[in-house]
Amino acid sequence: MLIIPAVDIREGRCVRLVHGDPARETVYHEDPVEAARRWEAEGAGRLHLVDLDGAFAGKMKNAGVIEKIVKTVSVPVQVGGGIRSIEAAADLLDRGVSRVIIGTAAVTNPEIVAELCRQYPGRIIVGIDARGGRVAIRGWQEDTPLAAESLAQQMWDLGVKEIVYTDIKRDGTLQGPNIEALRELATAVPQSIIASGGVSGPEDIRRLLPLKPLGVSGVIAGQALYTERLALREALRIAGGMPDDSQKNNSLS
Repeated sequence: MLIIPAVDIREGRCVRLVHGDPARETVYHEDPVEAARRWEAEGAGRLHLVDLDGAFAGKMKNAGVIEKIVKTVSVPVQVGGGIRSIEAAADLLDRGVSRVIIGTAAVTNPEIVAELCRQYPGRIIVGIDARGGRVAIRGWQEDTPLAAESLAQQMWDLGVKEIVYTDIKRDGTLQGPNIEALRELATAVPQSIIASGGVSGPEDIRRLLPLKPLGVSGVIAGQALYTERLALREALRIAGGMPDDSQKNNSLS
């Protein structure tokens, strides 16, 4: 199972929010590039970058910082937050981003996802952010009646092979991932699922491992890593990733 450190960017800094609330922010690095370098040095095989300003504004705000990270690290980088047009996604992919994550636009303009999957097969992820099983959009500020499973099925029909599923109520809380919701989603849809939200320590990685045969292929960790409740090297060992510092997991390049 892939362990993917999160680097959330707001106003040019690496931060973490609780429940996606900008009023509940903790700054962990003034320079997000340093955070990215740290996780790569500790063995990360992929990084998860989020432009929080972009998610709230509806368009990318930290593309320059993201491009600098991409040029600095050698591991694949996936990026989300405010990517709501074909042009915005193409720009990031042209800057060297490995995969882009489409969230709001998957609900409001699914034809964008369809076209991107045609142009960039295997490089389009859909982010499904759910509150009580229902999809939330526009930086988690707007709830919809759409069920997470229904959206995932629609996206499969358009060519999306990978989903990042975030339980909003767990995000940034260190309360543990929503195992049951992940199990239900992974059982119901054909995509590979990356779990996000709530990871608090090594035991949560162990709890997620039985879901791998169902299709949960990775987990994003943020708060637990930054507060040192979870050591990345330990998480990688538990997940069957990097056993020591001499190797890098570049299998998902």
